[in-house]
Amino acid sequence: MSAIKSYIDQNKQRFIDELLNLLRIPSVSADKAFKNDVLKTADAVKAALNQAGCKMVEICETPGYPIVYGEHIIDEKLPTVLVYGHYDVQPADPIELWDSPPFEPVIKKTETHPEGAIYARGSCDDKGQMYMHIKAFEVMMQLDILPCNIKFMIEGEEEVGSESLEWFVKRNQSKLSNDVILISDTGMISNEQPSITTGLRGLSYVEVEVTGPNRDLHSGLYGGAVANPINILTKMIASLHDENNHITIPGFYDKVIEASPEERTEMAKAPFSLDAYKNALDIEDVYGETSYSTNERNSIRPTLDVNGIWGGYIGEGAKTVIASKAYAKISMRLVPDQDPDEITNLFVEHFEKIAPNVVKVKVSPHHGGHPYVTPIDNIGYQAANKAYSETFGVPAIPQRSGGSIPIVALFEKELKSKTILMGFGLDSDAIHSPNEHYGVFNYLKGIETIPLFHHYFTELYNKES
Repeated sequence: MSAIKSYIDQNKQRFIDELLNLLRIPSVSADKAFKNDVLKTADAVKAALNQAGCKMVEICETPGYPIVYGEHIIDEKLPTVLVYGHYDVQPADPIELWDSPPFEPVIKKTETHPEGAIYARGSCDDKGQMYMHIKAFEVMMQLDILPCNIKFMIEGEEEVGSESLEWFVKRNQSKLSNDVILISDTGMISNEQPSITTGLRGLSYVEVEVTGPNRDLHSGLYGGAVANPINILTKMIASLHDENNHITIPGFYDKVIEASPEERTEMAKAPFSLDAYKNALDIEDVYGETSYSTNERNSIRPTLDVNGIWGGYIGEGAKTVIASKAYAKISMRLVPDQDPDEITNLFVEHFEKIAPNVVKVKVSPHHGGHPYVTPIDNIGYQAANKAYSETFGVPAIPQRSGGSIPIVALFEKELKSKTILMGFGLDSDAIHSPNEHYGVFNYLKGIETIPLFHHYFTELYNKES
C-alpha cells in the first residue's frame, strides 16, 4: 500500500498532465465533424496502454468507431479482470455556459474539491475515470505487483448508444472471457464516504397517440358533444397510478425482486438530508410510492413517468379548438427481474384496454434496456469494498442507481460474468452539463484504490477455487 502511494506521489504531475492532454482532444462521437478527433483519441489510448506495459494492444475496427483492446496475461491459471471504459464524450453545447473552453482543461479549487478539479468535457465521464485504470495498471507493472490477468476494452460510442460494442462483444466472446468486469463510469457518495453501485434500473420507453375526431374542431360548436383527446389522454395517464402511487398496470410487479432487508439496511446508512434534498430542488415535499424512502424510490423501485405531453394549440394567444390528436412520451424504469419487452407489452395491452371507445389509441415502443444487480455477497463486491475501506478508511456503502447502463446487462448475457461498478465521481461533477469537472483527489485516489481491487479479487478468487 505504501509503495503504491509513494509511486503515485512521485508521478502525480505526470499523471495529471497525461489526462489533460487526453482531454484536449474533442472526441465527440455524436458529431461527425469530430470523427478524426475520435479516431485520434483511440490512438492515444492505445499508446497509453503500450507505454504502461500492456503486452498486446490493438485497435479493433467495428461498423462504427473502433474499440481499443489490450490484454496482459501472466498466467492462465489466474483470474482475469476485464476493464471497460469509453473514450468518447458528450457534445459540449451550450458552449456559452462554460466558464472556460470545454476542450482546454483547467484546474480550479472549489469548496467540494479543495485540492482542485479538472474542468473539461469528459473529465469525469469517462476519460478521467477510464484513464485511472491505465495508470493503475502502470503502477502494478512498475512495482511488479500485478496479481492477475487483465484485459481492457475501451470503446468510442458509449455516448451514442454503444451499438458497435454489442456487435463486437457477440463476435469476440472467447477473446473477452473473464472472471469479473470492472467499470468506473459511475459515482460515489462523497470524498469521505465511498459507495459501490450494485444495481442499475432498466428501461421501457413508449410514445402514445390518442385520436378523436378526424380534424381539429371548434370548441364552442363541438365542446361537450365530442370527446377531447387531450382530456381523455390525461385521464388515462392519471389512472396509471393509484392513491399510494402504485403502478396499476396488471402484472407490472409480478417479477420484481424485492431488495433484501440486509441490503436496505446497508443502503440506509448512506448520509442523506431530506431537507437539503428538498431545498436543492426547491420543492415543499417529496412524492412517491408509499412505504419506501426517497432513496429507495429512485433506485430499488420501478417507476412510470410522463416525459412529454402535447396536443392542440400551444402558440401565443388563444385558439379555441378541440384537438384531433394528443400525444405523450412515457418511460418506465425497471428493477430486477423485470423484462423490458414484457413490460412494454403489458403497457400496450393495458393502455389499449382502458381507452374509451370514443378515441383510438396507438402505442409505439421505443428503446429499452434490462435492469442489473450485483449481490453484495459477490467476491467482486467484497474485493471492491476491501479496496475502498483501505484507501478511504471507511467501508463502502452499496447503492442502487436510478439510471440505466444497458451494456452491463449485455455483458452478463453474452460474457456470463458480473460487473463491479467502482465509480469515483461525485453528483456535483456536472457530467453531460457545462463546466463538467473531476476532482484531482478523486482521480489520484482511484489510481490508488484500483490496484487493491485486483489484489483482493485475486485473493478471494483463489480461496473460492
